[in-house]
Amino acid sequence: MTRKAARKKDQSSFGLLKAFGVADAATLPRVRPMYRRIVELVERGLATGTTAAGARLPPERDLARALNVSRTTVVHAYRELESKGLVRGYVGRGTFVSARLDPGSAPFAWRGKVSAAALQSNDTTVRDLVRAAGDPRVISFAAGQPALDRFPAAAFQQAVNRLLSTEPMVVWKNGPTEGQWRFREAIASRFGGPPDNILVIAGAQQGLDLLVRCLIDPGDSVIIERPGYLGAVHSFRNAGARLIGWDIRRADLDELEESLLRYRPKLMYLNPTHQNPTGLTMPLRARRELLELAERYRVPIVEDDTYRELTLGVAPPPSLYALDEMHTIVIHLNTFSKMLAPGLRLGWIAAVPPIIEQLSLIKQRVDLHPQNLSQLAVAALLDNGVFDRHLHTLRQEHRRRRDAMVKALRQHVPPGRLRFAVPEGGLYLWCRLGGKVLARAVQQQAMREATVFVPGEAFYADGGGTQELRVCFTSQCPERSIAAAQCLARSIDAAERQPVQASEVPVA
Repeated sequence: MTRKAARKKDQSSFGLLKAFGVADAATLPRVRPMYRRIVELVERGLATGTTAAGARLPPERDLARALNVSRTTVVHAYRELESKGLVRGYVGRGTFVSARLDPGSAPFAWRGKVSAAALQSNDTTVRDLVRAAGDPRVISFAAGQPALDRFPAAAFQQAVNRLLSTEPMVVWKNGPTEGQWRFREAIASRFGGPPDNILVIAGAQQGLDLLVRCLIDPGDSVIIERPGYLGAVHSFRNAGARLIGWDIRRADLDELEESLLRYRPKLMYLNPTHQNPTGLTMPLRARRELLELAERYRVPIVEDDTYRELTLGVAPPPSLYALDEMHTIVIHLNTFSKMLAPGLRLGWIAAVPPIIEQLSLIKQRVDLHPQNLSQLAVAALLDNGVFDRHLHTLRQEHRRRRDAMVKALRQHVPPGRLRFAVPEGGLYLWCRLGGKVLARAVQQQAMREATVFVPGEAFYADGGGTQELRVCFTSQCPERSIAAAQCLARSIDAAERQPVQASEVPVA
C-alpha cells in the first residue's frame, strides 16, 4: 500500500471516530480494560443517534492504528459487540452496526440477531390499524371492517353445533393444506371457477404474502395502483420489488402501456372494484382493454376482488378473473373478512392448478391447513342461502352508515376543508384536505380524542397523499357519525393553526 493510500485509510478511520464523538484513544470513555472503552464508544454512538444502523465500522487494523492499540483489543471489542447483537461481521465485507440499544431486551440486544430481510419489515401501520380496531378505548374509523353487529351469529352457531355433533372427527383432525374440499366447492359454486383452482387462505394478507413469495424476486418491477392497498405496498416492498405506481383515478391505459414497455414488470396488482382506498370501480371497457394489454405483454394480473360483493348501487362489471375466461393470466384474491367478519380469517386464491400447487407448497411451511371448523361452517352458510341473505342485510346497513357519515361531514366540516366523492360500494370515504393542512397533523389531533383515521401517505408506494385520508364509514354505528365529523372538524382546525415546516409543504 502506498503512503498516500495508507494516509487516506487513517483519515477515514479518524472520520468515523469523530462521528462517535472522539478523536483518539485518550478521549475514549474511562473504562478498563481497553476493549470495553471501544464497546462503550459504539454504544454511546447508538444511544445518542450519532451512529446509525447500517454504519460500517473501521477495519480492525485501521481502528487499532487510529487508537494506538493492539489489533487483539479491537477484535475483542468487536466480538463483544457482536455477542450483544449490536454489530454483525461479514466475511470479506467488514463489520456493520446492526441494531440500536434496546432497553427492553438488555443486556442482550435481540434486535441485532434479526435477519436483514426481517428488519425491512419495520412498518407497523397494518398492525396498528388492527390493534386500534380492537381497542374499546378508541373509536376507530381506520381499519376496514364491515358492520359486525349484522353478522349471522345464530345461523353460524347452528352450523357449528351441527358439525360438532355429526362430524367431530372431520372438524378436529388435520385437513388439506389447500382447504376442505367441501368449502372449495362451495366457493366455486358461489363465486365461480373450478374447485381445483382454489386455495383457502387465512385472509387476503396471507394470500398476498404467498403470492409475493411465489412470484417476486428482489429487483422485480411490479405495477401497483396509486393510491393502493397499503398491505400490498408493504408486502411487495419487503420482497425487494420495485414498485411502479399507476394512477387509478385517471386509469390512463396509454400510460399503463408505456409502463409495461419501460419497466417490463413481473406482474400487476389491481383492485378494480370499489377500490381501496378510493372506492372507484373500473368500467367494463377499460377492463377488457387492460386484459388485452396484459395478454399482449404477457404480464399476469393479481386481482384483489375483496369489495365486489359490497356494492351499494348498480352491480359492478364482471371481474377480471371472470373476463379472463380461460383463467390463464389473472390470479383472483378474495376474503370473507369484509363480507362476514375479519375474525374468521378465511379467504381464497383462485388461479391455474400449477400456481395453486406451488402456493400450497409454500403455505405448508408455516400453515399446514386452515381451521376446519370455520371452513365447514361458512361452507354451510354458502350452501343454505344464509350468506346471500346476510349480504342483502349488510348492504342495506352499509348504505345507511355511508349516508349518515356523508351527511355528518357535510354538516359539520366547513366547505373547502374536506372534499370527497360518495362511493357506490366498499367501505371507505377517500377525502382530500383543503389549503395546506397535512393529514398526519389532523390524525395527531384526532388521536387526542381517541379517534383514529388513516393518513393517505400509507397508500402511496412512491410518495404522495400528505393531504389525503381514509375514513371507514362501516365500522361504527350511524349514531357515531356526528361525533366523528365534529372531531374531524376540530382536528382540521387545530392542524391548520400548526406551523408547517418548509419540507412538509405539499406540492401541487
